[in-house]
Amino acid sequence: MMSLKRGFTLIGMILAVIILALVILTSWYTVDESDQAVIVTFGKADQTNTEPGLHFKLPWPIQNVEKLARETKKLDFGYKDADGDKNETKMITGDENIVLADLVVQWKITEPEKYLFNAANPEEILYDATSAALRSIIGSSKIDDALTTGKAEIEGDVRDLLTNLLDKYDIGISILAVNLKDVELPNEEVRSAFTAVTDARETMNTKINEAKKYENKRTNEANGEKAAINSKAEGEKAARIEAAKGSVAVFDSLYEQYKSNPDITRERLTIETLEQVLPEAEIYIMNDDGNTLKYLPLRSMEKEEEKPVKTDENQQEENQSDESNDKDKGGESSQ
Repeated sequence: MMSLKRGFTLIGMILAVIILALVILTSWYTVDESDQAVIVTFGKADQTNTEPGLHFKLPWPIQNVEKLARETKKLDFGYKDADGDKNETKMITGDENIVLADLVVQWKITEPEKYLFNAANPEEILYDATSAALRSIIGSSKIDDALTTGKAEIEGDVRDLLTNLLDKYDIGISILAVNLKDVELPNEEVRSAFTAVTDARETMNTKINEAKKYENKRTNEANGEKAAINSKAEGEKAARIEAAKGSVAVFDSLYEQYKSNPDITRERLTIETLEQVLPEAEIYIMNDDGNTLKYLPLRSMEKEEEKPVKTDENQQEENQSDESNDKDKGGESSQ
C-alpha cells in the first residue's frame, strides 16, 4: 500500500510539474512590430494586441494567440505562379473583344477577428472577388479604353466594386490600391490588326487637328478682314456725317446771304451750277436794253487773269532770245 501511495504521489508531482511548466510556457507571448496578436478565449476572439513586446495571457487551453501580419500584402492576378505557369485571364470586353488582363491588388488585414473567424479561407475569397470585379468592369468597357487611355478609370471602378464586395463578405480585409498592369490581345494577328486600327485612328485625329487649325486660321483672318471693313465703314460714315454737317453749314450761310440779297445770290448760284455742269462751256453775262447787246465774257477774263504777269527781267530775256534767233537766221542765209 505504501508503494502504491508513493506511486500516486510521484505521478501527481509529475503532473503538477507538467501543468506548472505548461502554465509558465503558455502564459506569455511576444508581438513583433510587423504583427498583430488576437487573444482567443475558449475559441472566441477576445481582444487584439498590436503593441510590440512581451505580453501575459491565461495559459492554454484557456487562451491562445493567433498572430497576423500588419503589413500590406499583394495579390497578383493573372501573373506567373511559382511554377512559372501564367494564369491567363481571358476576358470579353463590352464590344465583344477578347483581352488578357493582369492586375495587382494591395490589401491589408484591418479586422483580425473577422479575418480569422468569418471565413475559412479569406485570401481565396479575395482572389475570387478580384476576378469577379475585374471581369465585370472589363465586360462593360470598350477594348479601346482597356488598351489605351481608359486604364485609370477601369482601375478606379475595379477598386470600388471590389471594396463593396469585401464589405458584403465582411472578412476583415481592406483594399489599399488596384493597379492594372497589362491588358493585351490574345495573339499576334489580333495585336497587329489592332495596331493598324490605332495608327489609322491617330492619323485621322492628326488630320482633324490640322483641319481645325486651318479653320481657326482662316476664321481669324476673316474676322480681321471683317474688323478692317467695319473700321473703314465707320470712318467713311464719320467722314460723310462731317461732310454733311459742312454742307449744312454752307447752305445755312448761303441762305443767310440769300435772305439779304436774293437776286444776286440766285444769279451766283446759277453761274456756279453751270460751271459745275458745263466746265468747258463759255459763259457770258448779257444785258439787252433794246438798243445795244452788251455781254461780259467771263471765261476770257478768267484766262487773262490766269496768264503770268511779265516782269522787266522776263521781257529782257525774251528780247535777247529774239536777237539770237535773228542772228542765226542771217548766218544761214549768207551761207
